Amino acid sequence: MNFESLGVLGLFISAFISSTIAPGGSEAVLAYLVTQNTTPIIELITVATIGNTLGALTTWWLGLWTAKKYPLSAFNNTEQQKSLNLVRRWGYWALLFSWLPIIGDGLCFAAGWLKLSPIFSLFAILIGKALRYMAVAYAFV
Repeated sequence: MNFESLGVLGLFISAFISSTIAPGGSEAVLAYLVTQNTTPIIELITVATIGNTLGALTTWWLGLWTAKKYPLSAFNNTEQQKSLNLVRRWGYWALLFSWLPIIGDGLCFAAGWLKLSPIFSLFAILIGKALRYMAVAYAFV
């Protein structure tokens, strides 16, 4: 699917998908739209941040749901264990890095699994993702 041709809606969809378990390239869509200079940058950053944050909260919710169904011993994968240990050690601060490829999804999932507050998780995720999208957008101005 060509998300760039959908404009701001495509950016939102791409950002949401990129923040769930599915791979995506919302940064490329944002960069393209910034270079087109047809939509204010603040609007693009806001849309991308909201979409990506909602996707991350979906992953957080999946972690919470999974914790109700499976014991902690179900996390036998080393990547899963790393995410759990990072969130245990750093708590909400770890979610500032939820924008990182691959590990970010694991951090959100682990935060849900560990039943971190959804409100505090939301703010940490939102801040991290907003800063990342600001950096990407302004790199292409």
